[in-house]
Amino acid sequence: MSQMASMPNISDFEALLNETMPAEGGFEGSVVTGTVVSIENDFAIVDIGLKAEGRVPLREFAVPGQQAEVKIGDSVEVFVDRVENALGEAILSRDKARREESWTDLETAFEKDSRVDGVIFGRVKGGFTVDLNGAVAFLPGSQVDIRPIRDVTPLMNISQPFQILKMDRRRGNIVVSRRAILEEDRQGQRAELLGKIKEGDTVTGVVKNITDYGAFVDLGGIDGLLHVTDMSWRRVNHPSEVLTIGENIDVQVVRINPETQRISLGMKQLADDPWDGIEAKYVVGAKFTGTVTNITDYGAFVELEDGVEGLVHVSEMSWVKKNIHPGKIVSTSQEVEVMVLEVDQAKRRISLGLKQCGDNPWEAFADKFPVGTEIEGEVKNITEFGLFIGLEGDVDGMVHLSDLDWDRSGEEAIQDFKKGDTVKAVVLDVDMKKERISLGIKQLGGDPFSDVSGKKRGEQVTCVVKAVNENGIEVEVGDTGVTAFIRRSDLSRDRGDQRPERFAEGDKVDAMVTSVDKSSRKVNLSIKALEVAEEKAAVEQYGSADAGASLGDILGAALEKAKDEK
Repeated sequence: MSQMASMPNISDFEALLNETMPAEGGFEGSVVTGTVVSIENDFAIVDIGLKAEGRVPLREFAVPGQQAEVKIGDSVEVFVDRVENALGEAILSRDKARREESWTDLETAFEKDSRVDGVIFGRVKGGFTVDLNGAVAFLPGSQVDIRPIRDVTPLMNISQPFQILKMDRRRGNIVVSRRAILEEDRQGQRAELLGKIKEGDTVTGVVKNITDYGAFVDLGGIDGLLHVTDMSWRRVNHPSEVLTIGENIDVQVVRINPETQRISLGMKQLADDPWDGIEAKYVVGAKFTGTVTNITDYGAFVELEDGVEGLVHVSEMSWVKKNIHPGKIVSTSQEVEVMVLEVDQAKRRISLGLKQCGDNPWEAFADKFPVGTEIEGEVKNITEFGLFIGLEGDVDGMVHLSDLDWDRSGEEAIQDFKKGDTVKAVVLDVDMKKERISLGIKQLGGDPFSDVSGKKRGEQVTCVVKAVNENGIEVEVGDTGVTAFIRRSDLSRDRGDQRPERFAEGDKVDAMVTSVDKSSRKVNLSIKALEVAEEKAAVEQYGSADAGASLGDILGAALEKAKDEK
């Protein structure tokens, strides 16, 4: 009886059995604790009790990117998919066991909005896969970093914190963010750093990124912008000329925006400003040698020293080359001699001249060909107001329409010329300030009007009739080639003889000069005035009609005397 009493009863046996094996069907679909009994090739043999064993790939015991650390005798949790036969062979999964355990922990972290550790181990469309201790989450590409990064390889297969953005256990979806962690950390670092630095401080940073307009410098948790114009006092075409990514540099805090928490940095502020006292160093009229750094449509920039540039405007590049692009006169990196034309220290501007360092062709021309000199050149262009003639020294002179011919109109005379003709002309004027040379072609033969312009009013001249019309006659004054017109009313003292038809072409007539207009180059003649003057002179010499002599007698006596004198 005592021996029977020491044996466990049936209820105790059931309890022991249930402790070893869950109720019917409890093994399958649940997580149980097993023992690693052996390791064969790439599998671990795990005993889950009641002589039921299963094979689990070693890789399921490893974190992505690391080797599996499991040995015989280790207790491990595994998920039982199913028990296949009476021999106790089971289909086990360490991944599913970790996933079940991980989901519970992740849900708790999600509710508390706390960080979770994970490992980026794969790429998928639109992002990456992350192992959260067995649970697989999706990391969108936009959530990898604060700024887009080209190569994510250095971030893969290492444990790092993530923030869960969304999760659905029923669908098995988890979305995480690495960027949210970085932003949160940077916000704290930013606030801490902003509390330490102030405008004017010199700080050390690392060049993190380079753009066309500047570089972003990491100051230790917060980025500052170093604009390209604040990198150096000299012209910088692109930040990559000065900086490289990863380089440590000293910068000055130029400005802090408390609202946006943006920091503007400067490098050139740590060096002396080369523009201080610039007016004393670059005196107007002085010549210097510089290097062409940039060429634009309106001129070229010349560096005189580091940080000091001046502009050679296109109008100051050449004495004779007009309306030409500066790039056809100078080239980038070319050394040139320039003259300082103007300095404005307040606006940090220096105006330079290139042509002033060479001979002024207008001055050279004036010295060699003074006014009145006869020159020869080729007709370069014909315009509505005259001819342009190419001259020595690559300069042009202009013959105005009014200086083409003494007698004909300019519009008529210019028809005698064509482009390419070689012509002679006389230098009339050289205006060096306006860079103009005035020439004359008609002046080559002298001014025929000069012989007439000296005639005085009342002087008698002999003319040759050139043409007759109903209003008068056109005559040539002497042999000068100057023509004049005698009106019908001036053809005779007697009204009956004021008939143009009594004159013929080629007749010689005497007339009196009544006026000379040098500006309009006109001389007015009158036969009538000459007859009246001759009559008056005869009366004065031979008496008057009141003294008893008739006008015929007086004129007859005068004519006889004139005949005797001949």
